[in-house]
Amino acid sequence: MDEQEELLSAVHCLVWPDTGDLKCDVSGHPAGHICLELSDEIDLCALQEALSGRYGQPRNLAMGGYVDPTVKRRTGLPLLTPFGEGIVEMRAWAQGGRWIGCGSYRSEGGIRLVVLVAERDVPAVAMPDGASWVDGVVAVTGWDTTCARTVDWAGVEARLGTALPGDYKRLVELFGHGAFDGYLQLHVPGAGFESADIVLHTEWLGEWASRNRSGLWEPYEVYPASGGLLEWATSEQADQFFWLTEGPDPDKWPILVTEDIPDSWVRFDGTTAEFVYRMLTDRRHPFSTARYFDTHWFQSYM
Repeated sequence: MDEQEELLSAVHCLVWPDTGDLKCDVSGHPAGHICLELSDEIDLCALQEALSGRYGQPRNLAMGGYVDPTVKRRTGLPLLTPFGEGIVEMRAWAQGGRWIGCGSYRSEGGIRLVVLVAERDVPAVAMPDGASWVDGVVAVTGWDTTCARTVDWAGVEARLGTALPGDYKRLVELFGHGAFDGYLQLHVPGAGFESADIVLHTEWLGEWASRNRSGLWEPYEVYPASGGLLEWATSEQADQFFWLTEGPDPDKWPILVTEDIPDSWVRFDGTTAEFVYRMLTDRRHPFSTARYFDTHWFQSYM
């Protein structure tokens, strides 16, 4: 096993739940993290790319010595604290209750490379007073909403031939393409590939279902059939998350989930953001990630 693979394996072990306290052996470093020093032979860009392949797109906390002014709000500060003003570059990934950092810092011996894992503050789980379900999802994941994107929803809905639920659209604007707790992957416009693009996937699935009578979705039909199933998310276990497009108001469409086997339907009568929030926080939810993680995150693919 080469050094990069050893580092990736060490990081994986440190971010897994219930792996104990993080105590760094480097003199002068505070508790709450572990540094994994890198040799001069490691390619920093290649290592950061490998981490992105496992944990999604990084958040750039510091580049060229410049520290992002929103870093405290993003709670990635524990990755910078051990190095003080010596930080040169630091990119961060969230995974459960831990931060993963990869970058460089100035030491007496020159610029050194480092990978570290640090404790991550637990985002709020309780719904703030007067908050929407979308607000709740943002709060429980600790997500930074300053980089919200604009989507041509009029164009998307015209191509699909239907309006879409309002809180789903807001989730897409705030989070983009990615997965909640590394599990529930949103289908979003412009995702870049058919299986995750809500427009391309809906068109493909509708055409495939019209040519093949598999019985997989019985007793329902697939959109664009009237009242048909329109898929808005999937999981790494091949679960499919649909809206049942019955009635003229998309905000009242129920959610149906199947485990990719016949007659395995689970129905949820609530909005998309409510479904996601309850999945993250309620251990009784049929697709709960709260049973496995106490701290929740969004893994960005964009």
